[in-house]
Amino acid sequence: MKKQALFVVLWVAASVCFAQKPPETEKEFEEAYAWRIKQEKLNNVYIPKDLADAFIQLNKLIDAESQTKFKTVAEEEAAQKLFFSLGRWITLNWGFFEGSRLSHYIKGLGIYHPEDMARFIIVSYHRNLNRKPLNVKEQIQYYQQKQEAEKAKWLKEGEILHKEKIKRKDAPSGKTPAPKKQ
Repeated sequence: MKKQALFVVLWVAASVCFAQKPPETEKEFEEAYAWRIKQEKLNNVYIPKDLADAFIQLNKLIDAESQTKFKTVAEEEAAQKLFFSLGRWITLNWGFFEGSRLSHYIKGLGIYHPEDMARFIIVSYHRNLNRKPLNVKEQIQYYQQKQEAEKAKWLKEGEILHKEKIKRKDAPSGKTPAPKKQ
């Protein structure tokens, strides 16, 4: 029992000592992001490069029996049921919050929120298993409209915590300067 306790203490100490410090500035975040999106593996987990590669990896991770069960459920139900299990695994392990080559690829398609990215992969994977068209453009439009609606609701119902006027140094007496001719 003492050996196990000692192991746990040493493991925690090593984890703390060797853990990476999270970025503290926007520049540090941008540098970390630029590095992360080029990596094939993050935290010893393979990161797919695109949607087809994600399907290959999911086929390796999910046994045939589970794939069959997943396939037989309606698409929306499958996405809903697996969002808090497989979806969370995808989001965390494939680096959607901090950035990864897969999240960067999906952002390039036009989906920006990590949870929407995970749901996009789950729905696409379900369609792929059922040999249905992925309809990527339609899915992207759906997530973009969803984000716009959420933003509009937030702006409408949100509370202004602080309002500030900034006077530009190059604007005489508070007037906006005319654009410079080139």
